[in-house]
Amino acid sequence: MTEIRKVAVLGTGVLGSQIAFQSAYTGFEVVAYDINDESLQKARLRLAALVETYRKEVTGAAGLQADTMGRIILTSDLAAAVADADLVIEAVPEVLAIKQALYEKLARLAPSDTILATNSSTLLPSDLKDFTGRPDRFLALHFANNIWKFNTAEVMGTPETDPAVIDTILKFASDIGMVPIPIRREKAGYVLNSLLVPLLNAAAELAEGGYANPHDVDKVWRIATGAPMGPFQIYDMIGLNTPYNILSHSDEHAGSLAAWLKENYIDKGKLGIASGEGFYSYKPAD
Repeated sequence: MTEIRKVAVLGTGVLGSQIAFQSAYTGFEVVAYDINDESLQKARLRLAALVETYRKEVTGAAGLQADTMGRIILTSDLAAAVADADLVIEAVPEVLAIKQALYEKLARLAPSDTILATNSSTLLPSDLKDFTGRPDRFLALHFANNIWKFNTAEVMGTPETDPAVIDTILKFASDIGMVPIPIRREKAGYVLNSLLVPLLNAAAELAEGGYANPHDVDKVWRIATGAPMGPFQIYDMIGLNTPYNILSHSDEHAGSLAAWLKENYIDKGKLGIASGEGFYSYKPAD
């Protein structure tokens, strides 16, 4: 079975950048790919911010940031990104057609023994396996946002995934500091999002329907359950684009929630913590 030494992360958004940084922080050589120079420049800013975040929040991280950044290569050349990767982790937008088209390219470009993993939040790996050219070496590896702190890694194969590949990825997840959670059968949303998505949708329904404003919804949830964050704070942490993409490809009712998110927040540049504003403002006070 493949020994994981070099990792390619495809997509340098909020979570893709975190996956790349955490993998490099724990000693792996990483190539992070995105589609153009503009996206890569944003990735550089995210990675630089992670250096500071790890310094503040991760015990023992001080002094290791230079080594971490030295293990990350950024590129917009997909062929170069995956040329000698032992593991490719896909973290592109949660749109089925985008992911399928990417895997068709990977089927041609990645070495035949490379393991391919999707970080899809809600799609089944079976939706993608036939596009990979190697269904026996393909599975889902799902991370939670803020992975240095909320460090679960859900590992879910298809009926065609080689059990040895699953074992390899469970070990890799542990090696990068995650708590590996094997999912025994395919389930859209895994464990985390099977619980989280209904909560976020219910919160959006309350606000979109005018029953309560987002801050009051969060206040009730935090006070009544003892949770550290309310659902709209979680929206901001995730970033609103991913929930929007999920809602847009769900049923008609979810589509109305997607339209509400788009009109009132996304179209106004309120994308969550990463943009400085979402349901809350994260901009420094003047």
